Amino acid sequence: QVQLVESGGGLVQAGGSLRLSCAASGFSFSSYAMGWFRQAPGKEREFVSTISWSGGNAYYADSVKGRFTISRDNAKNTQYLQMNSLKPEDTDVYYCARRKVYSGSYSYNDYDYWGQGIQVTVTS
Repeated sequence: QVQLVESGGGLVQAGGSLRLSCAASGFSFSSYAMGWFRQAPGKEREFVSTISWSGGNAYYADSVKGRFTISRDNAKNTQYLQMNSLKPEDTDVYYCARRKVYSGSYSYNDYDYWGQGIQVTVTS
């Protein structure tokens, strides 16, 4: 079965960095685009970034552009989110997701499998 497991979250001061990892299993990882979303309590899940199956194309939400970098290692079935210059408003639960084939890129409904989520807390 498809499994996505996030790791690397935690507590960091504003201006600091964290790297999230998402280990994938149960499907042909290199055949799928992947993405990251985040969600605060009581709010909708928000698009953060997506990367093509090859890693050649990546897109970001305006709120994280220039600070976050998405990447993937198809040999390790893992995608990453490097988060630099973190701000308190980046505090959220972050989710790894697999993008559906022939779908858009930015909507929650464009993704069919999700990790359990991991907390990122940025203190001021």
